[in-house]
Amino acid sequence: MHPNRFSRFLWLAGALLVLAGCASSHTLTGNPRPAIDPAEVRLYFGPPAGGYEEIARLNVSSGAFTYGEQNKANAIEARLRREAARLGANGVLFQGTADGYGNSGVSVGGGVGRGGGRSFSSVGVGVNISPTQKYANGIAIHVPNPPPLQAPPPQE
Repeated sequence: MHPNRFSRFLWLAGALLVLAGCASSHTLTGNPRPAIDPAEVRLYFGPPAGGYEEIARLNVSSGAFTYGEQNKANAIEARLRREAARLGANGVLFQGTADGYGNSGVSVGGGVGRGGGRSFSSVGVGVNISPTQKYANGIAIHVPNPPPLQAPPPQE
């Protein structure tokens, strides 16, 4: 393979791995609406007063390169809102989170060989420092008359 093609292949493979680490998916259970701005999507921790219409079940992850618990929580909240907004849902009924399996570790390998009258040996060490992902589930919902968004407190 030509070196320039090989570098493009490596770049593309890396980009696909990053995108795979930021997975979001949904299963439609109702009728989607036209997409809205994710800032208009509210997160509910219990059923909203006045009822709601279920649109989809959502599954998201924090991403393969998200470090820190608060950053992971922020990432899954943003992904839940973004996925719901794509379906026209103005709310997400939060269902819970789970931690992924630990995937950090150290690997050591070695080898010896002989070829062409010469012997050779090698040793390799690999370290995986990628963080454990956090996963979240929610239900994308449409609330007919949501209460007005609360304005942030005035700054002094």
